[in-house]
Amino acid sequence: MLKIYHNPRCHKSREALAILEKSGKEFEVIHYLEQIPTKKELEAILKLLNRTAEALVRKNEPIWKENFKGKTLTEDAILEALISYPKLLERPIVIHGKKAVIGRPPIIIQTII
Repeated sequence: MLKIYHNPRCHKSREALAILEKSGKEFEVIHYLEQIPTKKELEAILKLLNRTAEALVRKNEPIWKENFKGKTLTEDAILEALISYPKLLERPIVIHGKKAVIGRPPIIIQTII
């Protein structure tokens, strides 16, 4: 089943959700600001994306700039930052089976649905 890590206040995330709705496929919406992903879930997402934790960070967020920018952080430290400050999580993230994409631009999610 498809999953989307979604923030309803984010324009790109809303666009991705619309693409999924139009697809006619079943999917699960995870409001990650309320259902904060665990470290294990984030690690699984990274494995599917084949990326490092830094790829999941919204680096223009004030929280990142004020607390983490310019620091050398381990993968674990970045994951802990994402858990402590879920607003930092890049969105939308769409997962389908053993594939995942960061939906920027949202049209990219069509490659896995």
